[in-house]
Amino acid sequence: MADIEASRHTAPEDGHLYDHEKNYEATARTSTRYFNAFTVWCSMNANILPITFGMLGPSLFGLSLRDSSLVILFFTLLSTLAPAFLATLGPKTGMRSMIQARFSFGRYLVSIPVILNLATLTGFCVIICVVGGQCLSAVSNGTLDADLGIVLIAIFSLLISFCGFRVLHFYESYAFIPAVVAIVIATGCGGSRLGEQAETATATAPPILNFGMIVASYMLPWACIASDLTTYFDPRVRGASYRVFAYSYLGLALPTIPLMVLGSAIGGAIANVPEWQQGYDQTLVGGVLAAMLAPAGGFGKFVVVVLAFTLLGNISGTMYAITLNFQTLVPWLVRVPRYVFSIIVTAIMIPVAIRAADDFFLNLENFVALIGYWSASFIGIVVVEHFVFRKGDANLYDHHVWNISSGLPSGIAALGAGVLSFGLVIPCMAQTWWTGPIAKDIGDIGFEIAFVLSALLYVPMRFVERRLLGR
Repeated sequence: MADIEASRHTAPEDGHLYDHEKNYEATARTSTRYFNAFTVWCSMNANILPITFGMLGPSLFGLSLRDSSLVILFFTLLSTLAPAFLATLGPKTGMRSMIQARFSFGRYLVSIPVILNLATLTGFCVIICVVGGQCLSAVSNGTLDADLGIVLIAIFSLLISFCGFRVLHFYESYAFIPAVVAIVIATGCGGSRLGEQAETATATAPPILNFGMIVASYMLPWACIASDLTTYFDPRVRGASYRVFAYSYLGLALPTIPLMVLGSAIGGAIANVPEWQQGYDQTLVGGVLAAMLAPAGGFGKFVVVVLAFTLLGNISGTMYAITLNFQTLVPWLVRVPRYVFSIIVTAIMIPVAIRAADDFFLNLENFVALIGYWSASFIGIVVVEHFVFRKGDANLYDHHVWNISSGLPSGIAALGAGVLSFGLVIPCMAQTWWTGPIAKDIGDIGFEIAFVLSALLYVPMRFVERRLLGR
């Protein structure tokens, strides 16, 4: 894939070249193995992270397994459309997500969504470290401290990120296989107890929409890095866009839906299974999985370790995206080797993960909600830019000005639309620290409002920007 922040006359390791005096060359995008989009997305989601999110349905919002499953199905099928579509722009434009965003947010103001994206990606790494560390602690019966488990997961992910994109892509192509096998074994060992669901009240709109926000907030942030993983595909093959969309959609949705539903089933049964409750009280998700696999003895412990390391498929790909976003943030950072950013992020996420583990599910809810709001707003803006102002034509993105501020929008319209939309988003938010007046009655509809209102506001503001600046 291209390093779009490469210096003007330097070709990145994978062969792309961005030169202001040369025409953009699509021939650098030569891969026709579109199925790789499926395997990469699948490996990043076929792990115990969706299980963790699914547990929030019954444990945090009091939903039954049936209601949780329906929410997961509907909101996943809907929210996956955004990353799957934006993934198709990678081959068409040859640009990564945050470089494409410059054609809405401008050369300098794009730094704001880049910073938000960095915070989002780092936050997901923190969640993964906590869950993985808890699994390692649970399998050792507390001999290995959860904090040390967090450190181990972080270090292993750092080592994989050192190997470069080719090794990472090979790893991501097959990492989902042992993950799926381990999850099937865990389900088989504990499946007989999944039917012991706790009694729940009749579902109402607020908990349904609040949990739907969590589900959508798991999926929407992928849209902000979607084209990072698809720029190397050849766009000239007939049906290339349809293949990228289909494989991306399936790679995201197929593992996420059943694993979140499994998480909801586990979360709903914990209260009625003493062994699971004990494991949950000690090390949360890791403790429950260890309790489920306890009947398998030593082999069960081995499977828990495998489950912990299935998370590396997600965190390694996320770490790769983080290094690219750093280079987009400040131009001169392109001269800094990517492994330096990986080390910096690892040094940040270890202490944050250790602190976040103290009240994990509450911190998880608060974090996920916030990333959903800004991601939805960002998606609304870039989608409108593509369909309304670029007429859905990738050729209308002038590659010669990707790094020239005078040839790009100022970004005021995009940033203004995003900021102004939160005037209505905030009353529609439902969080532990704030519940808006609208959300009190109907539940959290913040991300839906962020998407729709940002898109609507962007249209007139962008027209004015183009009229005044001519770009």
